[in-house]
Amino acid sequence: MKERVLHVHVGEPESAMRNRALAIAKALDADKDVEPYVGIGFALTEQMLSVFTPERWRLVGVLRETGPLTVAELARRLGRHYRNVHADCKRLEEWYVVERDESGRVSIPWGEVRVDIHLPGQVAA
Repeated sequence: MKERVLHVHVGEPESAMRNRALAIAKALDADKDVEPYVGIGFALTEQMLSVFTPERWRLVGVLRETGPLTVAELARRLGRHYRNVHADCKRLEEWYVVERDESGRVSIPWGEVRVDIHLPGQVAA
């Protein structure tokens, strides 16, 4: 089974989203297998950085290395206060970056997180 990928886009042109949706629709019409696509979109880099702070990226990295942890154990490994790590996990959960199991441990359900930032303006030739 392929690893699940979370796509994070900043400033992605509407045409790119439309083209991706059309390609998926054509593949489904042709009875072809379609890879699941999960994406999060932000209009501005500042918006993405308010969700994906440096501390939250660190949190994601630790969970990728260790696998599921309790918030208390994650806070200990990060050297951060439990309350702050709990708030970060909750915020990342809202954006589907982390998930909790039935015992309350948090984990990263993604094999890969891809971040694409589309800069506004013209590209020099």
